[in-house]
Amino acid sequence: MITLSYLTGYPQHLLERIHALVAQNQLGTWLEQQYPDAHNVQTDKALYQYVAELKQRYLRNTPVIARVQFDNQQHPMKGTLGTNTFIARVQGSKLKSKNEIRIASLFRDAPEAFLRMIVIHELSHLKEKDHNKAFYQLCCHMEPNYHQLEFGMRVWLSWREYNNKLSSMPK
Repeated sequence: MITLSYLTGYPQHLLERIHALVAQNQLGTWLEQQYPDAHNVQTDKALYQYVAELKQRYLRNTPVIARVQFDNQQHPMKGTLGTNTFIARVQGSKLKSKNEIRIASLFRDAPEAFLRMIVIHELSHLKEKDHNKAFYQLCCHMEPNYHQLEFGMRVWLSWREYNNKLSSMPK
C-alpha cells in the first residue's frame, strides 16, 4: 500500500480514491491524463526567463529577482520544494537587497502545471512573506486552479515516491 505522506490533512474520500487508483495500477495514467503538458525548462537560464515572464505578467511592481535556479538541496521530504530568500547587505552607506528563488530540481521532470504552481507560490512571497489569507488569494489570482494544482502535485510526489520504492526493491 502506498503511503500518502504528502497528503496528510486531506479528506478521507480523496485518499481512498488515490489508494483505489494505486490498487488498480492507474495512478500514473490518471496523472498523465490530468496533467499532460510537459515543459522544456531544463536550465537555470530558462527557469529565470520562465519566472520573469510570470512576474512581469502579474507582479510588475515587486522587487527585481537577482537569481533563479534549480536546486538539488530542495527536497520534498525535508519540507521544501522551493524557497524565496531576501538578502540585505550594507555596502558603504547604502543598503543593497536582492531576492533569490530556488526551485527543487525534481520539477525539471514535472508537468508544466506543477512547475507553474511552485513558481507562483514563490513569486507570491515577493508581496506576502507569510502563508496567510492574502498570500493564498494572490496565488489564486495568478493561478485560479492553484489549490487543485497543489493537490495534484502532492499526488504526483506520492506517486514518484511509490515508484522509487518499487524500483529499489529486490526482484
